[in-house]
Amino acid sequence: MLDLDSRAWLSRLCASGVDRDRAIAELHQLLLGAARFALSRRASQVGREGFDDLATQAADDALVAVLDRLDDYRGESRFTTWAWKFAFYEACVALRRRRWLGREVPFEDERWEALGHEAGPEVSVEQTEVLVALRRAADEVLTQHQRAVFVALALNEVPVDVMAERLGTTRGALYKTLHDARERLRTELADAGLGPSAWQKGLRPRSGRGRRR
Repeated sequence: MLDLDSRAWLSRLCASGVDRDRAIAELHQLLLGAARFALSRRASQVGREGFDDLATQAADDALVAVLDRLDDYRGESRFTTWAWKFAFYEACVALRRRRWLGREVPFEDERWEALGHEAGPEVSVEQTEVLVALRRAADEVLTQHQRAVFVALALNEVPVDVMAERLGTTRGALYKTLHDARERLRTELADAGLGPSAWQKGLRPRSGRGRRR
């Protein structure tokens, strides 16, 4: 059961002619407002220059996503609330892409050394052993592609949507590769006597983590 306003939105967006065009224009304005709100919360990262362009880009991408997924709307929230989330997400993606403009995606693993220094003198022998074993396993048991994805996403914390765009692939494909890499590394550490508890105390990449086929 949909509320009247949500039902009206769907009806107009699924119509044809002038009614649909007007509904799309209104939806774009709604999404533009949502994108502006999302970016305004990160104004220090955006700056005045380019704010409007970034918000418009996010609204445009969100509009395409909403229209493409109208059949997925189940009425669990108001339609405007459901659509608003697309704009918020796209604004965050646009902001991450902007931060990475002109920057190379790091596929090298100098970050391992930094992790050791960041851990500080209080790091346990076990944690040090995990980092050493994890680095060795990444070199020895991951495929070249798995290692590149693991190093970029988990070690260097490159945003997954930025990497997907650079490699011409999808977020889902990268998450699958990262998951497979993590499972191989987990197995390798377990074989070395470093079980789940040790893994938990070791490197925990924010993007997920994870042998050579």
